[in-house]
Amino acid sequence: MSYHIVDMTDPSEPKPVLLSKHAKHLVRFLHLLPARLSSHDNTRSTIVFFAVCGLDVLNSLHLITPQLRKDIIDWTYGGLVIPRDNEKQQAGFMGCRAMLPQTEDVEVLECMRKYQWGHLAMTYTSIAVLVTLGDDLSRLDRQTIVDGVAAVQHADGSFSACIDGSENDMRFVYCAATICHMLDCWGSVNKETMFQFIMSSLRYDYGFSQELEGESHGGTTFCALAALELSGQLHRLDAATLERIKRWLVFRQMDGFQGRPNKPVDTCYSFWIGAALRILNGFKLTDYAKNREYILSTQDELIGGFAKWPRSSPDPFHTYLGLCGLAFIGEPGLNDVMPSLNISMAAYANLNQLHEHWRGTDDLKQLRLTGDATTKSTSSSSPLISAQ
Repeated sequence: MSYHIVDMTDPSEPKPVLLSKHAKHLVRFLHLLPARLSSHDNTRSTIVFFAVCGLDVLNSLHLITPQLRKDIIDWTYGGLVIPRDNEKQQAGFMGCRAMLPQTEDVEVLECMRKYQWGHLAMTYTSIAVLVTLGDDLSRLDRQTIVDGVAAVQHADGSFSACIDGSENDMRFVYCAATICHMLDCWGSVNKETMFQFIMSSLRYDYGFSQELEGESHGGTTFCALAALELSGQLHRLDAATLERIKRWLVFRQMDGFQGRPNKPVDTCYSFWIGAALRILNGFKLTDYAKNREYILSTQDELIGGFAKWPRSSPDPFHTYLGLCGLAFIGEPGLNDVMPSLNISMAAYANLNQLHEHWRGTDDLKQLRLTGDATTKSTSSSSPLISAQ
């Protein structure tokens, strides 16, 4: 369903971004999932991510009351799966609570236990939500979660979404990199084979594909570049290759951005292409005014939110990524976004503080173990901190 209203604004004046309406639009998704989004019930964690992180970009986290903030954090932790000793390494977060029946029947609980495992995309978005809301992540067993990430890595360096199989492609390479980076721990994840998988997906036109022999795509090009940056391997690409990738990305702009050649523009690519160019320091080569004009053409001026295309219904996915695209061009009233992690710079600062705390704690642990005040860990990956 689309909404049509008479536009009485002066066409010579740039349209305003309706910040308060977008904030109210996102808050609604924290209370109610519309019927048209019922098919996304099993990925509620991603909807919470778009809503919470969108409010953060809008500088409107204050609209989440202290009680609601606590409820969201507790709900998020409710999807955490910690494997038993006799189970596969399947730690992480689930996307919904369908596998958590409200019963005390031991037989039913044990049966459902077989279907409870972490999912890389849900784990990434769940951790991002917790960081954005200011949680200290003390309830996480970081090493166990990273073990779960390593368990779904394939011999070719790619990752599946979960332990019982799924597609293994660039999307989950990105999710794996975000999880390890945010938890400041790479464990036994093989970064070298991950790098080789990414580079084998670089196509003849210098975009990255979803998987081997696939077509270059804006979303997966972002995933590839962000995974390389987050794993500290972007420098391994030579200057000529980086310039050719940058060229492919810049050519994706029509007015807004498209994901592939000969495809229509789409609001979400203002983030996917924009963030990829931000990672490569090439965003300045784009036309900010045309980009803004297209994003604003998908703005719903009645109920708030952004849509995929003009005169289409808004949704939390395009609303959040549209706001990120506007943040990249310096839209007043929006917080800056950390491109490769897709969270606000404010949330990223909170994450860095956690990393400093973890590393300091790890150094103290190492000193206690060795009894040598001159011996300190220099690794960028922190060992396990026990969950509290």
